[in-house]
Amino acid sequence: MGLGTGVTLETRRGPDGSRRVVFGRSSGLRRPRSDAKVLAMAKYHATIRWAHTTGEFLKGTYSREHTWTFDGGATVPASSSPHVVREPYSNPAAVDPEEALVASISSCHMLSFLWVAKQRGFEVERYEDDAVGLMSPNEHKQLWVSAVDLAPRIAWRGRVPTASSS
Repeated sequence: MGLGTGVTLETRRGPDGSRRVVFGRSSGLRRPRSDAKVLAMAKYHATIRWAHTTGEFLKGTYSREHTWTFDGGATVPASSSPHVVREPYSNPAAVDPEEALVASISSCHMLSFLWVAKQRGFEVERYEDDAVGLMSPNEHKQLWVSAVDLAPRIAWRGRVPTASSS
């Protein structure tokens, strides 16, 4: 799946049956021109707010704490990852962009899974996923989220799917 920024997503199944979303670079993908007509199904909005309140900005000793406010009204405390920017400039209690990316991929997978199960007549009672994002250096030694491992555990109600029923 192309993301429109030269990045692709690929889903692979691990030997234990887990799913891994792998990010890659694709030179064949380009960002759409600003004047290109894009067929949009929905529009999403998030407001990111940060203000310089402590530390010396030019020395990099400023707080990375900020908030994300979504179109439904939820406001989430956010910060850089303490794996990327050390404390006290990061707040480990806040959500960082890498965690949000992992949660977003896992949530999207779950919602798609629930829809497919319903379409095929299988009732899901519970779904839980301990998703893990992996940061690794790219060819320029810059850290990026290079893969996300999904490990969903599903409890079924009634009829349980088998390999032949998929």
